[in-house]
Amino acid sequence: MSAATSDPTLPQDAQGILALAARSMFQLFSSISQGMFLIDRSGRIVWVNEGYRRFLPALGFDGVDQFVGHMVEEVIPNTQMRRVLETGEPVLVDLLTNKAGTFVVSRLPLREEHDDGTGPVIGAIGIVLFDHPQTTLQPLVAKFALLQRDLDEARRELASQASRAARNGLEGGLPRQAKYSFASFIGSSPAAVEVKRHARRAAQSSSPVLLLGETGTGKELLAHAIHGASARAAGPFVSVNIAAVPDTLLEAEFFGFAPGAFTGADRRGREGKFKFADGGTLFLDEIGDMPLTLQAKLLRALQEGEIEPLGSNKLVAFDARVIAATSRDLPALVAQGRFREDLYYRLNVLPIRVPPLRARRSDIPALVEALGDEVAQRTGDAPPELLPDALALLAGQHWRGNIRELRNVLEQVTMRSESQRIDAVQLERILREAGLEQVELPATLQTSQDADEQAALLRPLSQQVAELERKAIAAALASTGGNKLATARLLGISRATLYERMANP
Repeated sequence: MSAATSDPTLPQDAQGILALAARSMFQLFSSISQGMFLIDRSGRIVWVNEGYRRFLPALGFDGVDQFVGHMVEEVIPNTQMRRVLETGEPVLVDLLTNKAGTFVVSRLPLREEHDDGTGPVIGAIGIVLFDHPQTTLQPLVAKFALLQRDLDEARRELASQASRAARNGLEGGLPRQAKYSFASFIGSSPAAVEVKRHARRAAQSSSPVLLLGETGTGKELLAHAIHGASARAAGPFVSVNIAAVPDTLLEAEFFGFAPGAFTGADRRGREGKFKFADGGTLFLDEIGDMPLTLQAKLLRALQEGEIEPLGSNKLVAFDARVIAATSRDLPALVAQGRFREDLYYRLNVLPIRVPPLRARRSDIPALVEALGDEVAQRTGDAPPELLPDALALLAGQHWRGNIRELRNVLEQVTMRSESQRIDAVQLERILREAGLEQVELPATLQTSQDADEQAALLRPLSQQVAELERKAIAAALASTGGNKLATARLLGISRATLYERMANP
């Protein structure tokens, strides 16, 4: 090894450190790799480590003695080790496929050190990094494929929008588009998986969708995702929060108005949200707050596919898919006469109930990580790191405001904490200082969670075993600081098995 070569320009203690470093690095590569071998300057194999020996039978050799001494290209098909000898250039990451399998490999030249730091190549090291790349690299490959797909979709969408804008002469630029996808709805709990399954099915239909659920559960996010996954994804996504618009302006907001339709009206008139959403999706948020007087006109517009702007006698056709959302109890409003029954049935074709956060407590750690990063990007501060007892405290909250309330809590934590690492005591103090609702500490959570835990046991055993395995891997990764080799040793499995379990949760 070059670092072990004596250098008269260095003091003896420095030479000793270099020699020790060279031996340590060599031993490290040998221990963490799936296999390693050395060739001399002629290309002859002179040594293999213990890990590489398991590949020998597939290459046609019964033992190391038969393998060592051969020219590398004679015994390892498709190898590029000869090129490393000839060029002196390393190949840090490459794929090698032969009758022994497909491998991710590295090839490093070994040089005889000269005074100027260079020297002739005296051999090379071949290292098998992974022997199951389709499994071990699957998360990386999948992430790259997803990013590439998103990039391709974004390019197509931008081109399509620019074409429509030029064709239609849109004032103010491009139409509004969906901001979120189903990946934005974070969570792998049974409740989260189920609502995403229903939403994906709804995206394949053109019927009205009614999103039901408490405030802050992510209904608007799902509306964006449904539009983005639908056949109307290339069209505009137009959102109206009915509760935020004064009753006197709602009709004009929906249907538009003719020039001079009322005092103060724009002389040019204006198109309403229905027309803006033509060819796309109209999202009616807080539909339960719509005035009764306007509900009849909305029903007619949905049934006939046409609207009549204020102050106009002309009917204007539109083609928009409607997604409505509410945190109100619509059947109760119907019974009270505050919401039209016929409009309710018109909207309630594909109902999707979005679960509250307390019904998907196992998603809280993932939500904390994602929302913490989001808050950090907005504030410029480092994201908070919540310790397990702090996460347990969050899991015990009632979450009347659901994910929106959780985001607010993390903003408070980011602003009020003097430390990046937050435990339950610090979190409780921050919540109290911020005037946020307090609930039981983790030690008292067992009673409230007994029913949930009992229900969780009434599932297929394979699901429960898989979930326990995921938790064990996550705990081991946290304990080792993400070191995969140490994690595998801690769990008593091979590193290849660990990668396989992580790639197929």
